[in-house]
Amino acid sequence: MNTTDPTPIAVLGAGVIGAAWAAFFALAGRTVRVADPAPDAQQRLDDMLARARPAMQALGLLHDQPTLPRLCAGIEEAVQGVGAIQEALPEQLELKRAAYCAVEAAAPADALLMSSSSGLMPTLLQQGLAHPERLLVAHPCNPAYLMPLVELVGGQATSAEAMDRAEAFYRALGKQTVRLQREATGHLVNRLQAALWREAVHLVAGGYASVADVDRAVTEGLGARWTVCGPHTIFHLSGGPRGMEAFLERLGPAVESWWADLGQPSLDADTRAKLVAQMQEAAAGRSTEAMAGQRDAHMLRVMRLLQGNPPPT
Repeated sequence: MNTTDPTPIAVLGAGVIGAAWAAFFALAGRTVRVADPAPDAQQRLDDMLARARPAMQALGLLHDQPTLPRLCAGIEEAVQGVGAIQEALPEQLELKRAAYCAVEAAAPADALLMSSSSGLMPTLLQQGLAHPERLLVAHPCNPAYLMPLVELVGGQATSAEAMDRAEAFYRALGKQTVRLQREATGHLVNRLQAALWREAVHLVAGGYASVADVDRAVTEGLGARWTVCGPHTIFHLSGGPRGMEAFLERLGPAVESWWADLGQPSLDADTRAKLVAQMQEAAAGRSTEAMAGQRDAHMLRVMRLLQGNPPPT
């Protein structure tokens, strides 16, 4: 990637998601300012840059002249003169609204305000804003520097122009986007993810299978197909020449019986203890940092194959 918009981007928060966004934007050649008062914010940014750089280089997303995110003293400094603001603060509604007040006091009125919220609806986030039309949810998949998808969700006051500008913004940086036609708690990706995990928790809590085997069933039985086919397409292809119509005729009643038997687990103390213990056993002594590194390495190979660029042997 060799063309760069000189307009700065602000990132609010340098947690896991915010630091990943900052690394992605900077390594794509953009000027990035980050607002986060935590004493270890700079270290988190540095660590994320080191992790993201080889991944983006392998995917062809690393700019010839990548930049370094600049940590600012506060939100007001970070958002001055920016064209886009990527908010990645903790999932606390009042905290986000307070940050937006600071944004509106200092940022250009036409700067896009895009929340990385994993589940809050944008209409709730827009309440009390002087310019609610420029706010939308732009939720990434983790890690944001590696996964291609950003889901865009507009609230009741979000303008069509803001949605179009946001889509163009991410696509110019090499991202893929989906737009929700209606807002919903958890958006699209996390609702799908939560639905699968609910049944996964039920199977573990009920003693049907271990954490390790549930995860293996997904990675070895479902995951490979999901990289190229969504759930509707998978069942469409299962129907043969008549596709979805034949599948629904043949297996629709069976699927409905499975739906009726799905679990409704509770994350009570016993279930939490079982999940934690079995996850520790499945991790086999690996740290979360080591597991995340392994995840990124494997995902990078998959993504390069999907691009038609197999990784070097």
